[in-house]
Amino acid sequence: MIFLFLWFMQFLINIIQKPIGKIEVEKLASNVSDQTFSAKNLIDLSFHHDEQIGFRAAWILERVYSNHQVNFLPFADYFLDKLPQQNNPSALRHFVKILAFMTNKKASREVKDILQDYDTKGFVEAVFAWLIDENIPVAVKSHCLNILANLISKHQWIKEELIDTMEFLVDKESIGFFAKVKQIRKQLKSIK
Repeated sequence: MIFLFLWFMQFLINIIQKPIGKIEVEKLASNVSDQTFSAKNLIDLSFHHDEQIGFRAAWILERVYSNHQVNFLPFADYFLDKLPQQNNPSALRHFVKILAFMTNKKASREVKDILQDYDTKGFVEAVFAWLIDENIPVAVKSHCLNILANLISKHQWIKEELIDTMEFLVDKESIGFFAKVKQIRKQLKSIK
């Protein structure tokens, strides 16, 4: 069984060490199972020393979450534990996108239950740190804004901190970031 697992992992690495497209990513995501490789394996591969392998593993993981969530959920806590350690900006974009989906009010009941029981303080600190890091791409920061706004119901203190942080960053970031801030401000007005 271990030999088969190692073979699948090497097979996966051989595939994702080269550029792949959306169709291949979705095909790989649909193959995630106990018989091949798991979402946990993709999480681990997203930390690969080759940043392109890490990026592609994270991209596949995002598609697993979006389209094959039943294969992601057993490893959701593991994903949340590992999230603050992600330092590959390309992989981080997919990690924060997954977390933005997870924290969204439209998330499945199973995901909401996982987050309700999870101590989110650790990754909230990481998300704030990414938001103010000038080396983090704006696409990541955009998802960070969503995540933090989505978590206000769980951590009331986030609201004021987020407002202050957005005020600080709005003139330092791009027009795209400004547009996202405008959207988040509107969302925050509806939160009492």
